[in-house]
Amino acid sequence: MYLGALELDILLGDVRSLKEKRSVVKPVIAALTKFGVSVAETGEHDRYRRSLIGVAVASSDVDHLNEVLDTCERQVAARPELQLLAVRRRIFGPED
Repeated sequence: MYLGALELDILLGDVRSLKEKRSVVKPVIAALTKFGVSVAETGEHDRYRRSLIGVAVASSDVDHLNEVLDTCERQVAARPELQLLAVRRRIFGPED
């Protein structure tokens, strides 16, 4: 079994409050869950123009795992209302 994780560091566009931030981040999280992954906002909770989103997935095939993580990354990068600043990827395999 393989476990994969993404940490997406995001800069939000014209957001002026935490309420507006939620209205931008919530649809991103909902869109990513459609790919069969676990998703949560994992950081930058008190800063309204930044967000860290964590994505986790388990698979028996490392190629499938990478494909799912790539798809999630592309989905977030394609959203015009935000800017993807950095992506950190970790994959854990049977030997870890």
